[in-house]
Amino acid sequence: MFSSRTIKILFLFFIVIFFIGCTHIGKQSLSNLFGLAEPRNREVTQLDAGMVDYWTEVKPVLENRCVVCHSCYDAPCQLKLSSFEGIERGATNSQVYDASRLFEADPTRLFEDAHSVSEWREKKFYPMLNEHTQSIAANKQAGVIHRLLELKETNPLPEGEVLSEEFLFDIDRKLTCPTPDNVDDFEKKHPLWGMPYALPGLTSRESQVIKQWLEEGALHTKRTELSKTLKSTVSSWENFLNQDSLKAQLISRYLYEHLFLAHLYFEGQDNNTFFKMVRSSTAPGEPINIISTRRPYDAPGTSRVFYRLMEYPAAIVAKTHMPYALTPARMERWQNLFFNADYEVSELPDYDPAESANPFSTFSAIPVASRYQFLLDEAQYTVMGFIKGPVCRGQVALNVINDHFWVFFVKPNIEQDTAINEFIEKNSDLLSLPSEQGSTLHPLISWLKYAKKQRQYLKNRDEYLAQKIGSEIPLDLDGLWDGDKTNDNSALTIFRHFDSATVEKGMLGGYPKTAWVLTYVDLERIHYLLVAGYDVYGNVGHQLLSRLYMDFLRMQGESNFLLLLPQKDRVEERNNWYRNASKDVLDYLTSPAIEKANQEPNIQYYSDNKKLELYGMLENKYEAAYPSQKHLKTLKNKSLAQALEPLAKLTGIQISNMPESAVVIIETSKGDEYFTLLKNSAHLNITSMFKESKNLIPEEDTLSLIRGISGSYPNAFFKVAEDEVGKFIAQVEKSSDPSEYEYLMTQYGVRRTHPEFWQFSDRVHKEFRKIDPISYGLLDYNRLENR
Repeated sequence: MFSSRTIKILFLFFIVIFFIGCTHIGKQSLSNLFGLAEPRNREVTQLDAGMVDYWTEVKPVLENRCVVCHSCYDAPCQLKLSSFEGIERGATNSQVYDASRLFEADPTRLFEDAHSVSEWREKKFYPMLNEHTQSIAANKQAGVIHRLLELKETNPLPEGEVLSEEFLFDIDRKLTCPTPDNVDDFEKKHPLWGMPYALPGLTSRESQVIKQWLEEGALHTKRTELSKTLKSTVSSWENFLNQDSLKAQLISRYLYEHLFLAHLYFEGQDNNTFFKMVRSSTAPGEPINIISTRRPYDAPGTSRVFYRLMEYPAAIVAKTHMPYALTPARMERWQNLFFNADYEVSELPDYDPAESANPFSTFSAIPVASRYQFLLDEAQYTVMGFIKGPVCRGQVALNVINDHFWVFFVKPNIEQDTAINEFIEKNSDLLSLPSEQGSTLHPLISWLKYAKKQRQYLKNRDEYLAQKIGSEIPLDLDGLWDGDKTNDNSALTIFRHFDSATVEKGMLGGYPKTAWVLTYVDLERIHYLLVAGYDVYGNVGHQLLSRLYMDFLRMQGESNFLLLLPQKDRVEERNNWYRNASKDVLDYLTSPAIEKANQEPNIQYYSDNKKLELYGMLENKYEAAYPSQKHLKTLKNKSLAQALEPLAKLTGIQISNMPESAVVIIETSKGDEYFTLLKNSAHLNITSMFKESKNLIPEEDTLSLIRGISGSYPNAFFKVAEDEVGKFIAQVEKSSDPSEYEYLMTQYGVRRTHPEFWQFSDRVHKEFRKIDPISYGLLDYNRLENR
């Protein structure tokens, strides 16, 4: 006989064995029911009658309901639904954004780092579609997307305006990614987490289309081929980019390293089809064989690189969309800037990281004037590179800039080109960037090394300018580039929204706290630090070092602007911009040699507030030539413009609780008017990458109201009748009180729980496409508030 203690032990043992067995059976059940899982070929020549077509029926629903959360590196579980290839690839538990990563991660860029579903499975991506034997039952039960759609239908959003704490919205939240084998557990633990997550479900028609397509096996026909006209244009450009001379190869390398993120299009032919410039081991006329490297200047592993134009196969989303027009005039421009310029290339530079990461060394043969004018021609795109660039979110990267500032550029000086070339060549080593190291385990040691180089460079530059200013380099408004009276890229506005940012043409918003004036060297260094040289898969050391170094480049742009002010005012502004900052920081903003030489700007000032007076002069210089259609004063409905003016003048504590970015629709009898309301958070200084909140000064917060849709991540939506504008503004003034903000949202907000949320979303996207068809892209709803 067994003792009672032995019986209890045996009982517990059998219980454990039972549950282990059940778990094992559960994990094997899909294979037992439907056979082993393996990637399926889902492309068919044609569909049978009555079947759902992916391109015309499924894709529009996915884009407008799913891609708005699943399209970039920060898509939950890296599930990108913006293309069929992304749907097939599936999801993964690994995160692109990992601030604690000690070692660089393997890149997982769609279309680049793997080229088949099998390859993605080897990289630990698991399917969202059924990969067992194909049948309606299997496609429903083993297809995660199908399961999550049904979960939403069974458990719609609970009634109420604000969702409970059961829903998680922090962008750094721990993601729960259901796999085909554990989706049962997911449904039990999170019955309200069906898709779309924390948003209203699809209409019955939308849901039926998607589910039928999934049940039929998620098939698709071949992507439509390019038209003969587009193919001919692509061929013409590829021939231009792949000429055989050493000079041509160096030029094309320079173009590629600056345009690899661009969405290229052929203006006047097809503004809806975009292309990416890629490196290929195959020549024009042959199928493209992409050379995938971490950075665009990494060794290609082939003796000859060909630069090809590949159709961009995914939906266009605002947060990564950087359009760049290719036209006959552009080709002629590049011909004159680069090919016809008088210089020789006797040897191509290699791809040694110490050299290839330093554009001043790699491209020293190409005249600075040519390179600088190329960057200025599309300055919005150039600056947008580091604002949008290779990342979809980057509070660590973007807390290096203020929430609202203007950007101007030094005028190219052809007469000084030789001297500038010589200065850059002499200081080339000092201009090297930390991106040459890649990931590093010793970021602070590296920072000290590059900080020393920066100090020496600033000293040399200061002494050089002290000799040239006045006699050869003008220190006045004529020394700023005005776009040659034809280019509206000459003045830009940057708005930062916590961990994302936007670049707009023109001088928008009220007078900002700071402004930048950039030179060729500044633009090139920013590009190679935060665009060409930035690795989103790099380790924490790489990301930290990139952020620390960007402090230098921001201060460089700011100190250039300060030179336009009298010396006394420079000091006052500098101290105001960097309150509580250390003396070491302020040293990077000073110009001892210039100040010792008593170099004052050749600008006549009359008021006590020189900075605001300077801003006024700059407005006259630029706005007269390039009036921005996003200015409130361009609104034809003048009574509405007048009614809205007080909103843009609200400041301080009363607006501290407002969202970073909000889309506002004013409904009028003459039609809807669309605006973007931006809150600009003020800082004592922005020299600290950690605990940013300690440097916030809400007493100095401001609002900017601009026409149209700006930004990629709206935090809130408002809908206001024209005769309610005054009441709306009055309620915004009270919004610092959480209960008053809640009332504001109840009266005028379109929350994520609103029963007509998707209809409102469609209205916004339709208007966005109408007013800005080239820059249009799907907005991202990962930052929508729940309050």
